[in-house]
Amino acid sequence: MLDSLTSLRVLGPKDFPAVAEVVDRDPDVDVFLGSRVHSSKLAPARLGGELWGYYDAGDLSSLCFAGANLVPARATSAAARTFADMALRRGRRCSSLVGPSEPVLTMWDILRPEWGPAREVRSSQPVMVLRGEPAVAPDPHVRRVLPDELDVLHPAAVAMFTEEVGISPNGNDGGAYYRARLTELVRAGRAFARIEDGHVVFKAEIGAVSPSACQVQGVWVRPDRRGEGLSVGGMAAVVVHALRDIAPAVSLYVNDYNHAALGAYRHVGFKQVSTFATVML
Repeated sequence: MLDSLTSLRVLGPKDFPAVAEVVDRDPDVDVFLGSRVHSSKLAPARLGGELWGYYDAGDLSSLCFAGANLVPARATSAAARTFADMALRRGRRCSSLVGPSEPVLTMWDILRPEWGPAREVRSSQPVMVLRGEPAVAPDPHVRRVLPDELDVLHPAAVAMFTEEVGISPNGNDGGAYYRARLTELVRAGRAFARIEDGHVVFKAEIGAVSPSACQVQGVWVRPDRRGEGLSVGGMAAVVVHALRDIAPAVSLYVNDYNHAALGAYRHVGFKQVSTFATVML
């Protein structure tokens, strides 16, 4: 229960200055929430969910986005427990919990009896950041995907999603939402690939973008081309494009058991700054 010194409420546009101050304290880690906050200014129609604020001694200290995903930021243990209680009262509306590992796992301990079992819990996902030039030469063949190349990119994107998440993105809507989101990224110049003979052999997208950082997602190398180092040069190329045109820092998170990816990102120059956890429902 909240005591007289703490409170929780749903935040709105008038709270934007205070929210921006909180989310910008660690912009390399809270890229997703920073992107939502800065792009929407907390206007409900643009935010894509609710934003919950936890106040300690009258000061906004912790945040949690509640939409397709449940995403805590700067959440203390007390705040995480309060967010989980709020989620229980609201009812499950999300497909996953994702964010800094301690609050996510604290929330899941409370939510699991009613929301579990999880499809998968990934409890240790290094968050890595690169703010300067990559340590290796970029692959000159990795470039932005053009709008008329969407049909070339789409099969690779579906293969990556299915391999990473364990289910196809072509769900009840036949994949319409997923294709629309991919189209949006291509049109925004945030989808990158190496394309040979009409087929993608390496790809990655820039998903969330805040004023301080952007987040790489969907990194994939065609299975029969793995082991050739395509991800190293490819990621270096993505970093160069991103730093030049999108944001002053490039962030990503990766499963700790994916040793090949971790090695590639370290080779490029990424350094670990935090650890995420993801609970897939």
